[in-house]
Amino acid sequence: MIDKSKLPSRHVSVGPERAPHRSYYYAMGLTEEEIARPFVGIASAGNDSAPCNTLLDVQADACREGVNAAGGMPRRFNTITVTDGIAMGHQGMKASLASREVIADSVELSVRGHCYDALVAFAGCDKSLPGMMMAMLRLNVPSVFVYGGSILPGRFHDKDVTVVDVFEAVGAHAAGSCPLQELIALEKVACPGHGACGGQFTANTMACVAEAIGLSLPNSNMAPAPHESREDYAIAAGKAVMHMLEKNIRPRDICTREAFENAARVVAATGGSTNAALHLPAMAAEAGIDFDLFDVAEIFKTTPYIADLKPGGKYVAKDMHAAGGIYMLMKTLLANDLLHGDCMTVTGKTLAENLEEIRWNSDQDVIYDVKAPLSPTGGVVGLKGSLAPDGAIVKVAGLKGLTFTGPARVFDCEEECFAAVEAREYKEGEVLVIRYEGPKGGPGMREMLSTTAALYGQGMGDKVALITDGRFSGGTRGFCIGHVGPEAADGGPIGLVENGDLIAIDAQAGTIELLVEEVVLDQRRAKWQPRMNDYQAGALWKYAQGVGPARTGACTHPGARKETHIYADT
Repeated sequence: MIDKSKLPSRHVSVGPERAPHRSYYYAMGLTEEEIARPFVGIASAGNDSAPCNTLLDVQADACREGVNAAGGMPRRFNTITVTDGIAMGHQGMKASLASREVIADSVELSVRGHCYDALVAFAGCDKSLPGMMMAMLRLNVPSVFVYGGSILPGRFHDKDVTVVDVFEAVGAHAAGSCPLQELIALEKVACPGHGACGGQFTANTMACVAEAIGLSLPNSNMAPAPHESREDYAIAAGKAVMHMLEKNIRPRDICTREAFENAARVVAATGGSTNAALHLPAMAAEAGIDFDLFDVAEIFKTTPYIADLKPGGKYVAKDMHAAGGIYMLMKTLLANDLLHGDCMTVTGKTLAENLEEIRWNSDQDVIYDVKAPLSPTGGVVGLKGSLAPDGAIVKVAGLKGLTFTGPARVFDCEEECFAAVEAREYKEGEVLVIRYEGPKGGPGMREMLSTTAALYGQGMGDKVALITDGRFSGGTRGFCIGHVGPEAADGGPIGLVENGDLIAIDAQAGTIELLVEEVVLDQRRAKWQPRMNDYQAGALWKYAQGVGPARTGACTHPGARKETHIYADT
């Protein structure tokens, strides 16, 4: 038995004064012996909103078995998700990034309120992954993260397809090159069952981060959602968190500065979602670590791109899993001194010790050796310049050209740009600028997959560039630059751009320049006025009041650097 005298659950289960609290546990059928065990919160983002989340509750319930077997008392609870694939392309996407904070806050409050001693968290869709990990780092109780797994690819015309193919087909239909019946046939087969989007979009990118940073069990996250092994991983996570509790291994012992560098390295090596450059700084803030967009970008610069994954490549998560998983990719990174092998993980071993058990699989073509990469620099690049003094981010995996210069065509919201794209009211060689979509100005920093996919569907994906102070989906491809900061709502240069202004982007040099004389910008700046958005009450108003810049993760509170105590020590 683990001594509860210093654990949070003593406040609700130990001593005569806690008799009223214990009466609630007896009401739920617990025995005196079970109440005396450590309490393990099992947080699930399971719901019927989307296939990403439909199996999470089943997995969370399987986790109970592991916790019980290792001497703990499992206590399951749920939190929300906003699923990007359904929120995409309309006002609902404003709720997506804000949901990350709600998830982290709700898990924190549930654990605090009920005095849980440890945490196992299950998530499937984009923002729920960083949200859960942010809560783990904030609470700093022994914790394990479990990804619900990806969807299997659909099959259409003898090819593997994902939901991104459907988004792009919408653009093709608008351009007249995809008949309506073809679009309908594709939408019915693209997503054949349970699980999160199958390409290296945001969910799978952050699932890779969870393993790379040490918060998930080795090679557990790339197994597809329908695989029976997912239940085994859930049970193992329950046992692992009890071992961590016994050894007092906490998330902040695991997620050091070096571990965040490992995570950024894996994002770039897999050609992952640009959203990782938003979520890693937010997670770091929860641990009191300074790790902003520019720190992430520095890691990206020196990372070879070695995983041939969609949307820039050929394969999906199930192929990555069959090839050997994230640990196979990290095997070649560590062998070439691109990872910190001495970082602790949830196994109680270091990353290097975990990797000793991995043997390189030469009979696969998903993961390349670092010595023979797909490209010598990472799949994601950070940018900085006169248009983005606080930085910007672009995914270059699969791009043929890394430079672009053209005249701006400016839109003050995504809907305006999407309507122009549908009507073909733009020209080849232009730079489409979507502003007032940042964390504060949106509010909520929307993703723009509908617009970028429509461009590709029209055959124009590599013939224009797109720049925004909002975000792009992990499924986005093309010369698409997001997270431009400062955002327009804060008076950033993106708010001063006018139609016809020349913009120069160089993803090799890492620059993004607005080619307008400073005297002209000063004149425009003097006339600029803040804009009022349509969200002057409710959750999005509240979010806009406190959200910080994208550069530091779009956080809504000061993080660990302002703490005076840590929950785990209560």
